[in-house]
Amino acid sequence: MNDINRAIALDRLARVMKYVVLIIGAFMVFFPFLWMLTTSLKTGAESIAIPPILFPETPQWANYARAWEVVPWLLYFRNTLLVAVAGTALTLLMTILAAYAFTIFAFPGKNVLFILFLATMMVPSELLIIQNYITVTKLGWLDTFRGIIIPSLASGFYIFMLREYFMQVSSGLFKAAKVDGCSTWKYLWRIVVPVSKNAISTIAVLSFISHWNAFVWPLMVTNTDEHRLLSIGLLRFTNSVSSDVALQMAGATIVLIPMVIFYIAFHKKIISGVARSGLKG
Repeated sequence: MNDINRAIALDRLARVMKYVVLIIGAFMVFFPFLWMLTTSLKTGAESIAIPPILFPETPQWANYARAWEVVPWLLYFRNTLLVAVAGTALTLLMTILAAYAFTIFAFPGKNVLFILFLATMMVPSELLIIQNYITVTKLGWLDTFRGIIIPSLASGFYIFMLREYFMQVSSGLFKAAKVDGCSTWKYLWRIVVPVSKNAISTIAVLSFISHWNAFVWPLMVTNTDEHRLLSIGLLRFTNSVSSDVALQMAGATIVLIPMVIFYIAFHKKIISGVARSGLKG
């Protein structure tokens, strides 16, 4: 009887600890966003007060109007949307074709080449910046959308994820399609892609978010507002109003809002796609 009571007590303790850890983790993730929002509504003095003040005495909604005047947000929004949409479309095309080739075709060095693709996942992107910058410069792509988009199209992780999903498609479908006279190309677009829409949707969402949030690379290869992105717009606040933390936070909130809306709309796609991407083998 004592053993049973002890087991019940340990089980309850484990549940309590689980929820405590989850609550602490959620708070650590959420608090920076709460601080950003509340700081964007503070006065200049409140934003730099010591000790810090969490909530403003009177919300300063005018901070957003002032922040809107500092940066050409609509131009940056157009540029960012163009880069995100075009980058996502091209990334999907390259990922689908590469994953399909690694799944269907047999060619010399296939496994070695796939391992090399996987190895790129372990290489920090910062190590490739100099080589990519030299290449883009020689091609004359500085301060162009091509220079922003093309170097970031290939992803070893996306190819791996989609290949694992493609491998779950029954080989019987391929044989039946061949019997019916379906070419390998048609089999990809008419059967494999529709069956794998969950994984493809997940990659599309992740790629869109990645292109939308890009900062270091677009900053390096652009020189004018005509090709700069929303994330780079925040640099305006470090130059013109560097002492006004409230305006900086208002600008950060303006940049963040579209992505929050996008994630809320598609978070189920991300979760379901990753869960069913075939990572279990």
